[in-house]
Order: sequence, then C-alpha cells, then structure tokens
Amino acid sequence: METLLQSFPVFLLIFCRITSFFVVVPVFSSQSVPTTFKIGLSFFVALVVFSAGGTGIAVTQDLTFILLIIREVLIGLLLGFIAYLMFMTIQTAGSFIDIQIGFGIANVIDPMTGASAPIIGNFKYMIALLMFLTMNGHHYLLNAIIYSYKWVPLNNDILVKMQDGSLSDFLVRTFAQSFTLAFQMSAPLVAALFLTDVGLAFLARTAPQYNVFVIGVPLKIIIGLALLVLLMPGLAVLFQNLFDIMFESMQNLLNLIGKSP
Repeated sequence: METLLQSFPVFLLIFCRITSFFVVVPVFSSQSVPTTFKIGLSFFVALVVFSAGGTGIAVTQDLTFILLIIREVLIGLLLGFIAYLMFMTIQTAGSFIDIQIGFGIANVIDPMTGASAPIIGNFKYMIALLMFLTMNGHHYLLNAIIYSYKWVPLNNDILVKMQDGSLSDFLVRTFAQSFTLAFQMSAPLVAALFLTDVGLAFLARTAPQYNVFVIGVPLKIIIGLALLVLLMPGLAVLFQNLFDIMFESMQNLLNLIGKSP
C-alpha cells in the first residue's frame, strides 16, 4: 500500500503530460477521434512510460503537487502546439491562395477543429495528413512524447525558463518561422494570380467593353486550379521538408526546457 501511494502521484503526473499532448497534437486531436479513444490511449502510453522509468521516482504529496501538475500539462501542451503550429502552416498557405483565387468567401468546416477553414487549405491539409500517416508520422509523435521524459524528466525547471523569457522567445520565433513557411508555400500561386489581376486591369483599360468582373472570376479559378495541378507533384517534397522542420522544432523545444540524455 505504501508503494502504491508513492507511485500513484507519479503515474498521474505522467498521465497529465501525455493527455495534454494528445489534446493538441495533430492526428490524435481530431474531432473524428473519439474522446474515449484519446483517454484510453493516453492511459496505456502513460502506463508504458511509468513501468519503464517511473517506478523509482518519489514526489512530494502536498500543495506543491498542483504546481507539478501545471508544469507537466504545460510541457505536453507545448510539444503538441509546436506540431499543431506546423500543420496550421498548410491552412495558412491555403488561406493566402483562397483570397487570391476567390474561394475565400466559401469556407468549409475543418474536421479537426470544427471551425471554418479555406477550401484549398483543407485540400492541402488532407494530402499532408495522408502523407504524414503514410510515413508513420504518428509513430514519431508517440516517440516524441515518450522520449520527452529522457530529455525533460519530472523534476524539470520549465517555470524558470518561462520566467527568464527564453521559452516565449522560442515560441515567437517558431510562429514567425511557420508564417514564413506558409507564405513561401503559397507564393507561386499568389504571384501568378496577382499577375492575372494585373492583366485583367490592363484589359479593362484597353478594352472597356469587356466586363472584367464577369471574366475575371472564372479566369482566376481556372488559372489557380491549373497551377495547383501542375504543382501537385512538388507537394511531396514540400510536405516532407515541413515535417522535418516540425520534428526539428520539437527537438529544439526539448533542448530548451531540458537537456540531451
């Protein structure tokens, strides 16, 4: 009984980090995944982590235990948020394209978040998700949260990192990097559609009898979809680089709040 009373708080801390990770991380956080499955997967992963290296750890069972819970939840949320931010890069790139192509007025419901999402962004997100599952990216995410206990053990000092500003600086730089990547992903289509707008402006000045508003909408849709078809083969390499950046950012976060084992 004494061993159980010492081990149960450690298991709860592990369970808090893993559950908060699955709440945010792509693939597992989708609304199409049942809540019972998320809780059950978190429980069994926490059980594996606890049986592997949590049996000999002792934590204080007083009011400081609340701070330990907050600390573990923050670590799980931060790891999941980095992966989620890189996936939202695809949605942001699709928003840039939709604004230029004219699809921004007809958003659809994103199955992962339940909110409205751009059409092209949703299309690219589904392709990226299929590629991510094909390369067993969900296994890498499980490895990330399991091996995070070697980088960031239960006696970590993430609150000190938050106090000195290094963690917030890392998050701001990661957000800026994701926005830059989104702009780079959408740049070819956005530039082509911008040149189409310039051509239509010249047409309106040289031939006023043409109704540019009637011609421009279907023309931009045709050009945008044609360019999207031409750029489809390059999406594999593009998404592969994005996934590499995502896992590298997660490793950099673990380096920042912990240390290499």
